[in-house]
Amino acid sequence: MEEEWYDDDAGPLVRPYAITRGRIPASDATLDLSTQVMALRTTREPTGLTPEHRSILDLCRQPLSVAELAVYVKTPIAVIKVLCNDLIERGDVIVRSPSTQPMQAPDRELLQAVLDGLTKL
Repeated sequence: MEEEWYDDDAGPLVRPYAITRGRIPASDATLDLSTQVMALRTTREPTGLTPEHRSILDLCRQPLSVAELAVYVKTPIAVIKVLCNDLIERGDVIVRSPSTQPMQAPDRELLQAVLDGLTKL
């Protein structure tokens, strides 16, 4: 980061509401912490994108969760959600929510067989 825009004690001098231009995540947004975000390959110019938008696009060459993006971009999750929604609207990223299917517990017999096999080692 450029020195004049970062203070070691205070953090970034650009506040989160300035990054999103005062916007907040929509209450009906489908993005949660574990939603996977992946950038699409595009030849479109990144005009109109903030440095944070560009960081998200660079990081999302491989799928990353919204929570991971917040850590890597060093930005609050609410801001990441707004920025990701911008990129979704532009068609620059796709998102995939985690499965809503409840996971079933493994079969007790299978667990016992694994335990028996481990104890024989």
